[in-house]
Amino acid sequence: MSETPDRSAARGRLAPPHPHLRREPLPEHRPKPAEEDPDAPRRVEAILASPSYRQADQDTAFLGTDATRGVRLQIDYLKAEFLLEQHRVRHTIVVFGSTRIPEPATAQRRVTMLRDDLRRRPGDRLLRERFAVAERLVAASHYYEVARELGRLVGEAAEQARDGRLLIMTGGGPGIMEAANRGAYDAGAKSIGLNVSLPHEQYPNPYITPELCFRFHYFAVRKLHFLLRARALVAFPGGYGTFDELFEALTLVQTRTIRPVPIVLVGERYWRQAVNIDFLAAEGTIDPEDRELFCYAETATEIWETIVAWHRANGTPLLRTP
Repeated sequence: MSETPDRSAARGRLAPPHPHLRREPLPEHRPKPAEEDPDAPRRVEAILASPSYRQADQDTAFLGTDATRGVRLQIDYLKAEFLLEQHRVRHTIVVFGSTRIPEPATAQRRVTMLRDDLRRRPGDRLLRERFAVAERLVAASHYYEVARELGRLVGEAAEQARDGRLLIMTGGGPGIMEAANRGAYDAGAKSIGLNVSLPHEQYPNPYITPELCFRFHYFAVRKLHFLLRARALVAFPGGYGTFDELFEALTLVQTRTIRPVPIVLVGERYWRQAVNIDFLAAEGTIDPEDRELFCYAETATEIWETIVAWHRANGTPLLRTP
């Protein structure tokens, strides 16, 4: 008589099976053996190696096609949204500005280096132009300190927000963006950086909170996240990228596509030379009231007090009252 344990079903005896393993593999767990068909192993290997057999969410070639652009847009949006929600980020102060404005010591070192080069090559016209630009960047480098101080002020207020956290958000790069993230870092506060994939290698600035530094594939999705939680936009002197973000925000507020937020341009002298808003109004290409969509400021305290006062007047106070 067999001594094999009786494993047949019995009334009142139901043992849970192993969640992953079986005592006997199912037929599909084994490839067709060569003794049944000598060519079967080769054919199975060809099937397993076929791109069509790759699981869709693991098939990077498929995910990079035009047909899946909609899915990529969704994922680009969802990852950052999911993590920002996890970290209770409800409000942001978005800071734009030039990547080329360094901290003062760095700007001064470049001037010193170029001055030494000029002494050796006084007739080099291109070098003289670079030296003149470097000197202007020394003058502009005080904006780095203003942005850093603004980051510190926002960082100190981060936990005073009425609903969730209030964090600095930047494009994650060097220059003015680095300064704003650095100020929050100085205050022991978290801050956000939104990088975007570019054809050349780039690095986020080192002062962004690691778990809140994102890299987007699409500029459009990055722009969406800049504005979704924005309670203010602060534009320091900058170039094409800064103008892009600033004028998009101005257009969205002008058309009331988004709810109005305070927009602060730092450095009145710079902005009045860079953009003649009065000319646009005089020419009739914008309305006089569109000049009221932004204001100028010079110091971090002035920027911060302007933002807080705007929201108080708007009935949307940023901070809890004592």
